[in-house]
Amino acid sequence: MKRTGATRGLEYFRADMPLYTLTFAKSLPPVELLTRMGVDPETLALRDAMSLEEDFGDTLLDDDEPVVTTGTDGAWSWAWEQGGSHGLDDGVLSRVSYGTEAVALHHNEKPMDWFKYAAGGGLVVDFHTLQPLKPAGEDPRRLEAFMRPLGLVPGESAPVHGVLALAEDAFGLRVTPAGDDEERWSGSLLPLPSSEA
Repeated sequence: MKRTGATRGLEYFRADMPLYTLTFAKSLPPVELLTRMGVDPETLALRDAMSLEEDFGDTLLDDDEPVVTTGTDGAWSWAWEQGGSHGLDDGVLSRVSYGTEAVALHHNEKPMDWFKYAAGGGLVVDFHTLQPLKPAGEDPRRLEAFMRPLGLVPGESAPVHGVLALAEDAFGLRVTPAGDDEERWSGSLLPLPSSEA
């Protein structure tokens, strides 16, 4: 499961980005991933970068109904929210991971990183870096063998990009951004029900 080689699969997200949420699902096609996340079916379409901007414009970074783009790298499909955090929602992650595995990564300008790993509809490991690490979930020590070498130690502060390194090393996750004319599935996620928000 551990990645080797010089190229890191999430290198793009080590840049200075104020906010993003990535949701990964193993062995799910991109459309199924977006459907499980709650995409508005009327907005679901293949788009390149120009048509994404034309269709969504100022709402690209909306946090209530975030626009997501998708792709597949290896065995994992991913959904990238540039302005929202639907992927962190426990209900969304439960649906995404039903019958498979899912990982959600969130970064914001506080700065804070959040990591969630779910399998079979249950939350296995859950932690954020705003305070000293305190992993929670059904099996909070499940990824300890990957976390410790990266400096992700309970009770200690997390190193910069430690969450990205964990996703790369433990699961081999990567995101290849689309080229200018490359079409990817995208759409707008429906607002979360108030009971899940």
